[in-house]
Amino acid sequence: MRKLLIKVIAVFLISNLAWTQEKQKLYEFKKGEVLDILLIKTKEKTGKLFDVYKKTIFPVGVEYTFQPQPNFAVKKIILGHHTPSSMIIGKWENARKREGFLNNIVKRVPDFHEQRKGLFDYFGLTYYEMEKDIKFSVKSNKFNIANAFWGRDDKKSSAFYKEWENKVKKLGGEIVLKLENGTSPIGYYYNADVFYIVEWKDKSSFKVFLKENPLSSYEDLRNVHQFVIK
Repeated sequence: MRKLLIKVIAVFLISNLAWTQEKQKLYEFKKGEVLDILLIKTKEKTGKLFDVYKKTIFPVGVEYTFQPQPNFAVKKIILGHHTPSSMIIGKWENARKREGFLNNIVKRVPDFHEQRKGLFDYFGLTYYEMEKDIKFSVKSNKFNIANAFWGRDDKKSSAFYKEWENKVKKLGGEIVLKLENGTSPIGYYYNADVFYIVEWKDKSSFKVFLKENPLSSYEDLRNVHQFVIK
């Protein structure tokens, strides 16, 4: 188990170095694999707590097939009341393994929830089972925005998402990732109806879109969360 953990960490560090050098973060998920979106804000001066977390909780995640992926800093909140400072992406072999971790972690690490509360001021999680193979990349030299939408009415919301996507494309944005049908476990709820990563050429291009689509344009939704990732 220790050798497996060391191997995963080594691959993670080497991969992150390569992605940094190439100025892009690359992702590949096979059908049936699970993609995590975790939004977190870490408390200050938690170095010792994090060491304990890495020694107790992280190895159980690896045992259940967790694979860390390149992650993001949240640079600025554009819309919404959620206040994460990082967006973490994770991979699991399948939904059974992902849910197995959730169902058994407290048995393995009884103070699991207490550790997380001690480490994070904010922790939101949604995971998605891949319905098909996907590949996507996020380029660091572009202006990248994460967008989460919670709809009021299925039919009206579907129409809104379609219109919003058309506006994005019309004004030069590229939809890098679109996720639906997510699941959030009790206590870590962040289950948007639709989650997007949109790539803009630069900040000025996004400002044009923002001017034409202010907060008032999202009034048909229950909630919206929009933030810059880097």
